[in-house]
Amino acid sequence: MDWQSESPELWAFLGTLQHGEILTGSVTAIERFGVFVALDEGPAHPLLPGVGFITIPELSWRHITAPTDVVEVGQRVSCEFLQFDTYNAEARLSLRALQPDPFQDFADRTVVGQALRGTVVRVLTGGVFVDVGDGVVGLVPFVEIDGRPAACPPAVFEPGEEISVVVTDFERPRRRLFLSRPQP
Repeated sequence: MDWQSESPELWAFLGTLQHGEILTGSVTAIERFGVFVALDEGPAHPLLPGVGFITIPELSWRHITAPTDVVEVGQRVSCEFLQFDTYNAEARLSLRALQPDPFQDFADRTVVGQALRGTVVRVLTGGVFVDVGDGVVGLVPFVEIDGRPAACPPAVFEPGEEISVVVTDFERPRRRLFLSRPQP
């Protein structure tokens, strides 16, 4: 569809938005792939439930299982404008951009070698993911990575189990945390 000719008012509105601009509106529909938002200042979308759209990763810094963990239909939201999606003629938005990143706070107050307690979230063949608090999740690898010691085999861990871990490394830009089991 040629949105520019079919809906010039919508196209003109989206063209005025600037990256980083704060927009407000109401959640109009929740889908498994994201959330539609009717923007206060924007026109209605001719086909979609709202001219704003928030993808799942942009809803929260924390891992969520469903969009309804964060928002509900009718809820008022303030979001940061990310980009103009010209294919769908919608404003791509971020809810999490207006919230502090718990990983950066964790990195500010944590040092390599620090012992922590955490809860096993997921056990995979390559390692176990452990939530160390505030939604910050780190990996305890089952194989040695860059000289870091390996953990026990996967059968030793159960989701929901509380375990002791040691911080071996973290990468701020990629928001990655590496952990190991304490050495006896």
